[in-house]
Amino acid sequence: MFDVLIIGGGVSGVSCALILGSAHNKDFAQEKKIGIIAHQKASSLQDAIFYNAYGVESGKLGADLLEESVIQLRDNYPHIIQIEGEKVIKVISIADGFEIVTNKNTYTTKTIVVAIGSSNLFAIEGLTDYVEPHKKSLPEKQRIQLKNIDQKVAEGIYVAGTLAGHRSQLAIAAGSGAAVATDILVLWNDGVETHSHDSVRVK
Repeated sequence: MFDVLIIGGGVSGVSCALILGSAHNKDFAQEKKIGIIAHQKASSLQDAIFYNAYGVESGKLGADLLEESVIQLRDNYPHIIQIEGEKVIKVISIADGFEIVTNKNTYTTKTIVVAIGSSNLFAIEGLTDYVEPHKKSLPEKQRIQLKNIDQKVAEGIYVAGTLAGHRSQLAIAAGSGAAVATDILVLWNDGVETHSHDSVRVK
């Protein structure tokens, strides 16, 4: 049983995982089991090049950034389980969380973060009832989002990135994933406000 399982290995999904991973020394997060289904093939970053993204080297290819981000996650936070080569096809609500069915395996988790793109080809059974037209995309693009309030879809279900209704910008997607992560940290901390920062200062 995972405490949280992130669906999607793009910008918002990996950003969420990085923040959750960085909190591993906090008492309330030490024993949490975190996983990410790092499916990247459908990421819009595959064809991107960046000149306007804060903190990203000018001319950086999105395909390289995708690859490097999961390496960064693995090297800095090896306790986060990366599941590669699998695609989620179904989410089933169970007594204490959710059953996640991929094309290869089945997992259980208390919380899920859905962090895949906003294509109208979205077809995860069990989540389609939450689908609505994307509110910040041109109608002719036929993008979709999941109904949510402050990125919370339902109890135990969060959404991040363009699928949460955000515009398609690297910085926005990364911030969206980080915001969901801090909401989960607050949940783990019994509702007390918290976040996770690294510092060069001696503690």
